[in-house]
Amino acid sequence: MSAPTTEIPGYIAGTWKIDGTHSDVTFTVRHLGVSKVRGRFDQVDTTIVTAENVLDSTVTTTIQAASIDTNNEQRDAHVRGEDFLDVEKYPTITFTSTGVRVEDGEYLIDGDLTIHGVTKPVTLTTELGGFADGQAPGSKVLGISAATEVSRTEFGVGAGVPGAVVSDKIKIELDIEAGLQS
Repeated sequence: MSAPTTEIPGYIAGTWKIDGTHSDVTFTVRHLGVSKVRGRFDQVDTTIVTAENVLDSTVTTTIQAASIDTNNEQRDAHVRGEDFLDVEKYPTITFTSTGVRVEDGEYLIDGDLTIHGVTKPVTLTTELGGFADGQAPGSKVLGISAATEVSRTEFGVGAGVPGAVVSDKIKIELDIEAGLQS
């Protein structure tokens, strides 16, 4: 299935770098089966290459695992440790796209997610915010949101922590604003 770029108003082919000030990479996990704990990663490097044909576009992301912030220093230290992310041994979380496709009118980005030294295929369901003029004269910005759900134990994260304490399923959400590179 082909999706010509003319279907996306204002589409611009080019290389885009994340604007960390206007972007969020967050996650949600259930605690004790009853409440949701939310967190974010503060150090994220993302490059998006929008191709002439949107289906040939690519995304690469590197997250510094130690930049996790759940609004609780004690919990953050625990999650950084060997029980969960083990950031000393696995300092980064990476995503590299392997394809873009359209299914039922939605853009999906397939790719390889590596957490805790384990790589698994994932699919990001995306919502294009659009293309616009940036704040600096002549600059352009791109907005995109994406989401997926992963099993932490499939990545070896918190394998010894019962699902009754911290759910196995983790929802990951990305809200990215990126600037066009010259």
